[in-house]
Amino acid sequence: MNYEEKYSDLGKSLRSSLIRELLKYASVPNSISFGGGVPDPETFPRRELSQIASEVIEKEYNYVLQYSTTEGDPELAKQMISLLDNLYGIKDLDVDNVMFTTGSQQALELASKIFLDENSIAIVEDPFYLGAASAFRMRMSKFITIPLEEDGMNVDILERKLKELDNKGLIKKVKFIYVIPNFHNPGAVTLSLEKRRKIIELAEKYDLLILEDDPYGLLRFEGEHIPSLFKLAERGRVILLNTFSKILSPGLRIGAVIGDKEIVRKFVLAKQGTDLCSSALTQRIAARYLERYDLIQQITPTIKLYKSKKDTMMKAFDEYFSDIKGMKWVKPKGGLFTWVTLPEGFDTMEMFEIAKKKLVFYIPGQAFTPDDRPSSSMRMSFCLPPHEKIIEGVKRLKEAILEYGKSKGLI
Repeated sequence: MNYEEKYSDLGKSLRSSLIRELLKYASVPNSISFGGGVPDPETFPRRELSQIASEVIEKEYNYVLQYSTTEGDPELAKQMISLLDNLYGIKDLDVDNVMFTTGSQQALELASKIFLDENSIAIVEDPFYLGAASAFRMRMSKFITIPLEEDGMNVDILERKLKELDNKGLIKKVKFIYVIPNFHNPGAVTLSLEKRRKIIELAEKYDLLILEDDPYGLLRFEGEHIPSLFKLAERGRVILLNTFSKILSPGLRIGAVIGDKEIVRKFVLAKQGTDLCSSALTQRIAARYLERYDLIQQITPTIKLYKSKKDTMMKAFDEYFSDIKGMKWVKPKGGLFTWVTLPEGFDTMEMFEIAKKKLVFYIPGQAFTPDDRPSSSMRMSFCLPPHEKIIEGVKRLKEAILEYGKSKGLI
């Protein structure tokens, strides 16, 4: 059978995640991977979760082993509202402002269903989080990209682009501004308070939504917490996406959508046609965990561990990369990643073949470009490898950089 004749236009356009393909190599013996943004398994509260799981299955089986509501577990919603109040200062929410998803990726996919048509326009950052790009491309392909700076999105370019769209009569096609404000994936930078206020100002001026994706906000190593756009903006302007994957366990597959009740209701309707409901079991486990334990106290060792690994990587960069003229990297204040940029002329996708032979892996910057253009940058994650492998991996990467650079006459 000719399956191509049966596929929809969307089916024909589907493609594999570049990150997933590249990370297949990371299982090779003796390899060192800086690729995946996966938490260190040693940070998972496995004993606490194991005990709670046993208890809720025995005592609450009538709920946790049954279908749940599409909105999600009301017990977890209460805990989420409490967290948003206590940790972020976001007040006056109730359960109708919250919906849970099967991981934050589902929230992005639902957002694309709800807001994007073939001719829609989304404002996104450059580099662009691959998970969001994958979800949004399912519905449309028209992105207006705004470059990142050391303190987040270039708001001057954002303002100019919005003005141009308005002058062309296209502003109504712009559905939202998508932003990762804290410890950006992949860019590792944090959006300044001044820029957060400016983005909100522009969104209000042109009557746009802001899709604020904040999976890493609690993983701050240094510096002061910056209020979320959701808290800073008028209620209803911002949709906040969150997740328990980075602070509890990705295996629970719990994401959250927080927003105006009307918008959350629309997410609920979209989710009903996707999977009916997320797991009642994992949501109730998370709810009972949050009831019993102080989340900040629980993740403090995790933050210390990630900071120490980040420091090890930054020290290794200083030692091995400082003599490569034109090379630079972001020193993140939190999160799981750094963004490394090689001198002009390097192509980190092409260089990947050399790195692969040396058994060191990263994600080429091309994976995060909306138009698949070559990139001299790469995303590197420091959260998973142990300290000694971070150092050895940076040494191997230096060898790959020198070999590639010399072969291209760049060094």
